Amino acid sequence: MQLNPYAKLGHMLFQLDRQEHLAMSVVQIFPRTEEETAALALPVSPAAPPEAAMTSSEKPALAPTPVAAEPLPASEPYPLDRAFHAMLARFTGGISPLALSLAWLDWSSHLAAAPQRQMEISRNILRDTGRLAEAVAHATSPEQKPWSVIQPQSRDRRFSGPQWETAPFNLLAQAFLLGERWWHDATTGVRGVSHANEAIVEFSIRQMLDMLAPSNFAATNPKVLEKAFQSGGENFVFGWQNWCSDLMRLLSNAKLTDDAQFVVGKTVAASPGKVVYRNELIELIQYHPTTAQVRPEPILIVPAWIMKYYILDLSPQNSLVKYLTGQGFTVFAISWRNPDARDRDLAFDDYRKLGVMAALDMIGLIVVGRKIHALGYCLGGTLLSIAAAAMERDGDNRLGTVTLLAAQTDFTEAGELTLFINESQVAFLEDMMWQRGYLDTTQMAGAFQLLRSNELIWSRLSHDYLMGEVAPPNDLMAWNADATRLPYRMHSEYLRKLFLNNDLAGGRYHVGGRSVSLSDIHAPMFVVGTLADHVAPWRSVYKIHYQVDADVTFLLTSGGHNAGVVAPPEEAGHSYQVLTKAEDAPYVGPDEWLKLAPHVEGSWWPEWTNWLAARSGAPCDPPQIGVGDAADLPDAPGNYVHT
Repeated sequence: MQLNPYAKLGHMLFQLDRQEHLAMSVVQIFPRTEEETAALALPVSPAAPPEAAMTSSEKPALAPTPVAAEPLPASEPYPLDRAFHAMLARFTGGISPLALSLAWLDWSSHLAAAPQRQMEISRNILRDTGRLAEAVAHATSPEQKPWSVIQPQSRDRRFSGPQWETAPFNLLAQAFLLGERWWHDATTGVRGVSHANEAIVEFSIRQMLDMLAPSNFAATNPKVLEKAFQSGGENFVFGWQNWCSDLMRLLSNAKLTDDAQFVVGKTVAASPGKVVYRNELIELIQYHPTTAQVRPEPILIVPAWIMKYYILDLSPQNSLVKYLTGQGFTVFAISWRNPDARDRDLAFDDYRKLGVMAALDMIGLIVVGRKIHALGYCLGGTLLSIAAAAMERDGDNRLGTVTLLAAQTDFTEAGELTLFINESQVAFLEDMMWQRGYLDTTQMAGAFQLLRSNELIWSRLSHDYLMGEVAPPNDLMAWNADATRLPYRMHSEYLRKLFLNNDLAGGRYHVGGRSVSLSDIHAPMFVVGTLADHVAPWRSVYKIHYQVDADVTFLLTSGGHNAGVVAPPEEAGHSYQVLTKAEDAPYVGPDEWLKLAPHVEGSWWPEWTNWLAARSGAPCDPPQIGVGDAADLPDAPGNYVHT
């Protein structure tokens, strides 16, 4: 019997599939049975770290304990490829080499096809070289002033001080800065290169140049040489001791919070309170009132789970929690449990259900019938905005106000973090997390350090190891070192749905099987951006203005992602701008906003608490601490903060 061409094709593919045992069929004409698929799956099991040190009595009592990670399901595609990528990630620091290669190929090929651009770059090199040569020729002239060819940018502290104004060090610094400028010109503005690839190439070149700065080497750093002559080389001995101390801390996995100066529950995260609710993901802390009467509407703090919750409850002198209770507010805060390999399948929406919604339900039992002021910080703010939109969609009006601190709801301009976010990089990260079940703390910390490598890596190298000095640790540094892990599924969904696809801003994000829109939010909003934020640029945070149908008070404060938020009134050097846009008022762009918003010296905390007070009821007696069996739960800061 004569077979038609389609039948022949199917027959050939089927024979090829049976002979070579391919993982996936090219044309799924003959689907495999479960037995065949299982036989093809490689027996790769994710490595599980030791469990967090918790006694059986401390395990969550209100929900089942997460089940340990099972071997890779048969439906997982290409397990050998994923295992290879996970192994490769150990040598690349979690950065996809293919993503870098594609970016460099895009840039180099377009530059090679742009002869006029090449000529322009060459002319700049010849011009700058001539000016530098002239400066070298007149280096000993008394009329020759330092930085005659190029000056460091105002935020560049590597070449600060009079030592860098003398020859030959000044000439070395100028030569380096000229090289930096040349490479910046060469890697940017090449016609045809995608914006994302251009940013990757420019960023990677900047990292390599930062490493080669003359300030990083003893022989070319006049401050180090001066210190060596003054101390007889003692600075190098102290630098060696500092290096050994850091190495021992790294090998022992010690934290700054292990130091007696910064102990969680004693010197940091020390505001008095009690855990009033616990499930497998959160502990809800209710803080004790410090005033005779409090506002009837409580405050719920939803922190990011990328780091520990106590960024807003550091030392007593800079604790936002302590400040709020002192202003007569009842404060609740979520403390997230640090996940491990058993939690690999925790979804992003689980953080909404087990975190925000569970906390709101418990607060509703403690403070009955009252609106709640919800505050979300960083990723916690993104989660809170999703929860608020879903609640409004479903007719749940428990939120009285919504406050977002350095939180993004549109990720099209999400700062330099987007350098690590593209399809190739996300797939590489997913393969790395697939083997472990989570994103390790070192990957996240390394990404943040690269964003500010001058301040966080190379300046510290020069200060600690070459100068032989040690910067005194502070509570913010201790908190920053107390990092957490991120579950495989949650982080994958976060990167794909929010960063890559920008589903939330596009109205495509689903909660409960239905899409949510930020335009459903009608509760008054107080949104804080920080001027020098590398994680959540304030212009990206500002986009909330045209996403919600609500009164939006936007405040732009000095400082960065953390230091700008932790701004106690007693601390000098803070300033901010603030302006309110009514729900029905026309949109004002960020540049116009900068011109219109009044400038205020001081901390933004009083501005916010006054805003909250204007939207709260008259003071009344404080509510009870917890309900039901809360007496069996620990005092603040709880147990999860130690995991």
